[in-house]
Amino acid sequence: MATKNIMIVGVGGQGTLLTSRILGGLAIAGGYDVKLSEVHGMSQRGGDVQSNLRISSEPIHSDLIPLGSANVIISLEPMEALRYLEYLKKDGWVVTSTVPFVNIPNYPAEEELQKHLAALPNCVSLNVEQLAKDAGAPLQAANMVLLGAAIPMLDIEFEKIEAGIRRIFARKGEEVIEKNLAAVRAGYENSIKK
Repeated sequence: MATKNIMIVGVGGQGTLLTSRILGGLAIAGGYDVKLSEVHGMSQRGGDVQSNLRISSEPIHSDLIPLGSANVIISLEPMEALRYLEYLKKDGWVVTSTVPFVNIPNYPAEEELQKHLAALPNCVSLNVEQLAKDAGAPLQAANMVLLGAAIPMLDIEFEKIEAGIRRIFARKGEEVIEKNLAAVRAGYENSIKK
């Protein structure tokens, strides 16, 4: 596998770090070289959280994604997706939630955000909170919906994601596993690049 550069961005408490650890764990279990870097910012107060995840069948020497090199930006918040566009490759994908997390006084109008996202050549925008609710999963599983929506862009088989979720949430019991899997399936089924 050629190096896959994945940025996972959001606001503190949305599950950004968990999502990156799930993907990183899956890649390690698959025998790939993985580098993961996290920037927490003021994450406990609703601040910016960013993970750089690099996966390759060859050795990776840096954990940071250079500008213009991200294959995929997975964003749990629409403004955060736009904040990191300079890292996206020309043919890269943005997979983002449409649900704003208004944490600053001058937060842009939702219509403006949606207009900018709609102008991107490769973008999947979903109301992940509604999809989680419709799937019978808790609101906290919105990050799993987004992970499911990104699966086609990551070139990872759905079955491997499912196995990883079963392993990671095993100690929390079957009900938690099934709710997270339902959220992942909801995102996967609503992704446009299946």
